[in-house]
Amino acid sequence: MKIIILGAGGIGSMAGALLSRENDVLLVGREAHADKINKDGLKISGCINKNFKVKAATEIVEMDEGTLVILCTKVVDSEAAIKKIRHLIKKNNIILCLQNGLGSEDIVKGIVKCKVIRGITTAGTTFLEAGKVSCSNIGDIFIKQSDVSEKICRIFKKSGLPAQVDKNIKERIWKKTIVNCVMNPLTAIFGVKNGALLKDTGLIMPIIDELLAVAEKEDLKFDRRETFSMVIKIIKDSAENKSSMLQDILKGKKTEVNFLNGKIIELAEKHKINVPANKMLFSMVKFLENDKPRAKK
Repeated sequence: MKIIILGAGGIGSMAGALLSRENDVLLVGREAHADKINKDGLKISGCINKNFKVKAATEIVEMDEGTLVILCTKVVDSEAAIKKIRHLIKKNNIILCLQNGLGSEDIVKGIVKCKVIRGITTAGTTFLEAGKVSCSNIGDIFIKQSDVSEKICRIFKKSGLPAQVDKNIKERIWKKTIVNCVMNPLTAIFGVKNGALLKDTGLIMPIIDELLAVAEKEDLKFDRRETFSMVIKIIKDSAENKSSMLQDILKGKKTEVNFLNGKIIELAEKHKINVPANKMLFSMVKFLENDKPRAKK
């Protein structure tokens, strides 16, 4: 199958590399990354130790009928990325939004007329430098139920990417959002790896309580203790990782906080719920986004 990875960062590069074993894959990313991959291959270290020969480019210039586009950009970049290729997209193309946050697929659906599906991954990756990505775990990919989802899952599994159709993906997206709304801003604010948050878990529960209150208004009921245990386990399992939000802050880039804690604040206002902890986290991350001198350190 012809597959385009739009947004070849850590997750996109790793997924594209594995998919290239059985498919015609094009990674689309930054110039330095694409040049290095085309010259020396894509080196993945960690849970995968291999150099992959895969095509890379800085932009999409053409798109064949039936091509699967896997959108792995930051959600904040989705609109610009899709608008840039809107004229190339045909009705029988498929866009799989493999992204974080709430409502990322809605942005894409508002721009194109082809099939758009939401997916989510539990993989842990870090973009090291041009041509190099580390992977702490391949994780699992969950795809919203649709008439093409089973086919996509088969393609993924054949290439070594565990994937399954999820009939209740809303709950799974919310669970990951809860984890990300706790772990990502805290690690970005403190400038620490994920595991450092275990030194004082008292910071975590007040954030979770607000998230669960909003989730309940969105017709999702999560057990408080189970949710806390889930967050702690993921922090432990990824203890040596730098969260994507911390990586963005260190690189002086915009984060996805608008689609994480920002979305929670938006929903809280709709339901007339007070979420001071999430508002504080949101404000502090936005401050860091604009703190360019610190970001370059």
